[in-house]
Amino acid sequence: MKSKFYIILFFISSMSFSQQIEISGFIKDSLGAPIESANVVALQIADNKLASYSVTNSKGKYQLVLNTNSSYVLNVSYIGLETIRHNLDLIDGQNNIDKDFILYEDKSQLDEVVLTYQMPIVVNNDTIRYNADSFTNGTERKLGDILKKLPGVEINSDGQIEVEGKQVTKVMVEGKDFFDGDSKLAVENIPSNAIEKIEVLKNYSEINQLSEVTNNDDSFAINLKLKEGKKTFWFGELKSGAGVASQKELYIVNPKLFYYSPKKSVSLITNFNNIGEIPFTRRDYYNFTGGFRQASAVSGTSLNLSTDDLGLSQLQDNKANAINTRFIASNFSYAASDAWDLSGFLIYSGTDVDLLEKSLTQYTGDNLLELTDQNIVQNNNLGLVKFSTIYKPNANFQFDYDAFLKISDQEESTLLSSSFANVNNTINTVKNDNPFSLKQNANVYYTLNNKNIFSSEVQYLLSKESPFYNASFLGLGVSPSEDELPFSSIFPYDLNQDNYLINQDKIIKTSKLDAKADYYYLFNNHSNLNLTLGSVFSKQTFNSRIFQTLDDNSINNFTAAEFNNDAISYNFNDLFFGLKYKLTTGKFTFTPSLSLHNYNVENEQLGSVFSTNETLLLPSFYAKLQLQNSESLQFTYSKTAEYADINKISEGYVFNNYNSLFQGN
Repeated sequence: MKSKFYIILFFISSMSFSQQIEISGFIKDSLGAPIESANVVALQIADNKLASYSVTNSKGKYQLVLNTNSSYVLNVSYIGLETIRHNLDLIDGQNNIDKDFILYEDKSQLDEVVLTYQMPIVVNNDTIRYNADSFTNGTERKLGDILKKLPGVEINSDGQIEVEGKQVTKVMVEGKDFFDGDSKLAVENIPSNAIEKIEVLKNYSEINQLSEVTNNDDSFAINLKLKEGKKTFWFGELKSGAGVASQKELYIVNPKLFYYSPKKSVSLITNFNNIGEIPFTRRDYYNFTGGFRQASAVSGTSLNLSTDDLGLSQLQDNKANAINTRFIASNFSYAASDAWDLSGFLIYSGTDVDLLEKSLTQYTGDNLLELTDQNIVQNNNLGLVKFSTIYKPNANFQFDYDAFLKISDQEESTLLSSSFANVNNTINTVKNDNPFSLKQNANVYYTLNNKNIFSSEVQYLLSKESPFYNASFLGLGVSPSEDELPFSSIFPYDLNQDNYLINQDKIIKTSKLDAKADYYYLFNNHSNLNLTLGSVFSKQTFNSRIFQTLDDNSINNFTAAEFNNDAISYNFNDLFFGLKYKLTTGKFTFTPSLSLHNYNVENEQLGSVFSTNETLLLPSFYAKLQLQNSESLQFTYSKTAEYADINKISEGYVFNNYNSLFQGN
């Protein structure tokens, strides 16, 4: 449930010592109903500059704070209603003023309109349009500096844009995507002096044809309108620095280059430093999904394909002993024709990290303590590449294609000293992996007429992971006791060694096809019926083995079945049919739905085949009460069927780290 309203107040304080007076009241229409999101702007008569402004809340209330000893004109306006201009003279010692206004329908037919001042905020249905110059004083450098001043807009601690508490998932420049999937790069890099208007798009749908037949309540986007002289422009910036700290040379080099025109745009952002500045964090990675939507995501099926393709060293913050970062990002868009657009981005992030960690763990069962000291060195190179194309020859047809590639080269080594139950161990571990994934989307949307809409969405995923893990137990001597080696009661060690090296190879391959076709029938502007036919097919293979490397470099294979996941296969298939009805009546929206699924799940391992087949009916229900533009109540109910992936069903041991084994079922 969300229930919010905003009383928006902004004032510019002068350098004089004038007293301040509060002017407040209510704005209503001719029938006495409160008007939400009406603008009240106070201009100084002397220089026609903005002194203060307010936007009415759901009760129609506004509030201004103005300096005394000045004369003002209050402009009270709302789209479709006549603007009121009210003169106001304020003197010292004057009391606060209560002033209400009534706005009547604008029936005037003007041959000529002379615009002398742009309204700071204009609200039109689900679009909030901010005039950027109304919120700037010349000190702003980047888009984020303006956004922080906009009522209802925030920049969270991770650098992402939020509107009404909801994260903005897309930033566009003149309707073209800017690094699809993440708003942080736009916040920190787009120059403020090029922006004329900022449009906040609530209930945003990437597919215009489906905007009225789907629920998009939690979807927000921002579109930037450029100034007339900035429709074609170059912008460059270079930040660099050098220094010395604790006998260590420090540096940062951060060049940026932007080119924009109505037909094409290119941006290049780089950052090379060793001062602990993290240009691309773990959270940034998750935000760069590439704009992909699972076709079956709303059907009630949840197939969690876990993956370790992130990279070991994508830190969320700069809490490390030393960090060297290399970051390059480029974004492009090109209008091949009025109907055909191309876009994409390329991101490279390289990090070398040195971490020092100390920890104390108390095991409550035996009341034992474990003290550990770790020195961790990580090296990671991560690449993200996305290509997109949209072909839209007319308002009734749209074709989308996206390809998203993720590759990385990861390595981590850890020197760990552990003291536990009077046993001291020194353990050196090494992890490395070269994961790869390619995801592709192909979508078609066709509107036959004002009653019938068809759509088809297909997504294909191909991925591979091959992590290797090595743990070396050092300085134990020949024939250590059982307590000195981890899992000695499980692993068949060869104990006649000076050093003990335990290894694990693992390979996971995944291919997944997710497809559905939709038909929408619109009874009228307030109700529609949606029929869905879809299928999900996933195939995974899993191989792993645990073995010991002996002092002479020969191999002690742990041949028992529980130490080897040998050619495990896991197939998942979901065939489903869905029925959904959407009804909007007055302030209420109701969306009940049912989906019928037939699941076939099969896995083969340890010489046996395990299979299940079941049919499930999964209901869901969504209801919304729109009290005001910024105030609503929502209710959501859904029944889902969740299935694990191959990592959770492999019955052989998986060596997670020196003191953690996992066994699936």
